[in-house]
Amino acid sequence: MKYQASTARHLFIIMALTSLLLTGCAQPHPQATLYDRMGGQTTIDAVVENLLYRIADDNDIVGYFVNSNIDLFAESLATQLCDISDGPCTYDGPPMDRAHQTMGITNAHFNRVVEYLDAAMQEEGVNLAARNDMLGRLAPLYDDIMRLR
Repeated sequence: MKYQASTARHLFIIMALTSLLLTGCAQPHPQATLYDRMGGQTTIDAVVENLLYRIADDNDIVGYFVNSNIDLFAESLATQLCDISDGPCTYDGPPMDRAHQTMGITNAHFNRVVEYLDAAMQEEGVNLAARNDMLGRLAPLYDDIMRLR
């Protein structure tokens, strides 16, 4: 009898611990922000720098930036990407329609910059899901950048 009681008690303890462990596993974990999934500010800064080198190497695109303060632009873009990805930044630069109002950007040039951004994210190690999420969050800015409103 004593052996059965001891075995039953051990079995009960094992079942209780298993139940607690399974309950802990069943708790929903907060999903990481896009900012975290991208790798945080370090990766965002590297993506922006990578993007700017790609733009600088494209004679058709670089002209749009000839009168820009590139350091200020890089900082502003990094802040905007941080903000859009739910990071700790707040973009307080000009609205996209005002920032692009006199640029006369074509669809081909817009699409090329988007391709460069995707390639920069890929080269900096941002996975496909995070890249698609970022591009999806930026997509609504198209109308303002192209001044279609």
